[in-house]
Amino acid sequence: MLTIKNAKIYTMVGDTLERGDLILKDGKIQGVGEDLTPIGKVVDAKGQILLPGLIDCHSHIGGMNFSHQRQLDDTNEMTAPLTPEMDMRYGTDTGSPDFELAYRSGITTLGLTPGSGNVICGTVFASKTFGTNIFDMTIKHPVALKVALGGNPTRTFGSKFQTPATRMSIPSLIRDYLKRGIEYQNLLEEAGKSGKQLPFDRQLEPLLPVLRREIPLKIHCTQYDMLTAIEIAREFNLKFSIEHAWGATEYLDELVESGADIVFGPIGSRHGYGEFHRIDIESVVELDQRGVRVALTTDAPLLAVDALVHHAGEAVRAGLPVEKALEMITINPARILGVQDRVGSIEVGKDADLVLFDAMPALDARAKVQMTIQDGEIIYQRP
Repeated sequence: MLTIKNAKIYTMVGDTLERGDLILKDGKIQGVGEDLTPIGKVVDAKGQILLPGLIDCHSHIGGMNFSHQRQLDDTNEMTAPLTPEMDMRYGTDTGSPDFELAYRSGITTLGLTPGSGNVICGTVFASKTFGTNIFDMTIKHPVALKVALGGNPTRTFGSKFQTPATRMSIPSLIRDYLKRGIEYQNLLEEAGKSGKQLPFDRQLEPLLPVLRREIPLKIHCTQYDMLTAIEIAREFNLKFSIEHAWGATEYLDELVESGADIVFGPIGSRHGYGEFHRIDIESVVELDQRGVRVALTTDAPLLAVDALVHHAGEAVRAGLPVEKALEMITINPARILGVQDRVGSIEVGKDADLVLFDAMPALDARAKVQMTIQDGEIIYQRP
């Protein structure tokens, strides 16, 4: 049991409490308000900012490591263009120091995703950042099916003189896969009515919740590939998110109309022409103003996971209100991952995943994490 007193609480779903209290019990938020009767250990957070634990909904930590001491990539099964049966949980090493870096930076939830070296990449899951058993840390699996457009899969297979060698071939591979999935879904329904048993198809099973609109396609794409993503999603009536979304400024009307979620970033790349260089952070301001759900990502370890707050700060610098920037690293990514019933906001009954800052993050560059709490337990406290 833990009580936090006198904090400025940003709930992300309602009014801000200027001097609020929080009661935590059995890993959940039991009470939110003012002048609450404390239970258990009491933390006086006077003068500090309390937020829900931060969320990066597009991450590869534990599966990728670019350290010169230990090169690792267990996120890209680049043996075939279509590997939907890959489950990122089995490629995630909880011993990676990036997990500790995440929770020391106030990040308590990640969307851990396969890489983008092939076209259909595998399933994505939502995970806590503190723990040793990835299955115990898992909040929900699957939360999405990862798909990649553009240069990544063409570089992988074009160098081997295999399909896809160009952008032209990627949509046809995706469409063929989706059509096979629809046929498989129809056969399953017919078999169910007749009492027959249909052979299990390990490649098509991960597609079924996508076709039922229970989870989205998580589509790696930038620049004009966004139009391809929108066209395919419209054709098959799919939920989807645009991941990275560099160059979104050119397609604002189409993105708004499509109903896509946007996961923008990382922003730490040079500006110029080409799919890795149009870093138009100002597009998230316009998309947010026009009602699009936007989240920010570091794409860790492509950029270090502790840069998430700095990404939010760059959005503020581009004109986004700070409260909106905080939504993009809390409740918005929770909704994109489909775990908003557990995390992303400060509400009674939700997981007690929280972070205390000594100043306003994304606005004050001096703001530092003072404490990170996961499931009601203090997992990091700044000396």
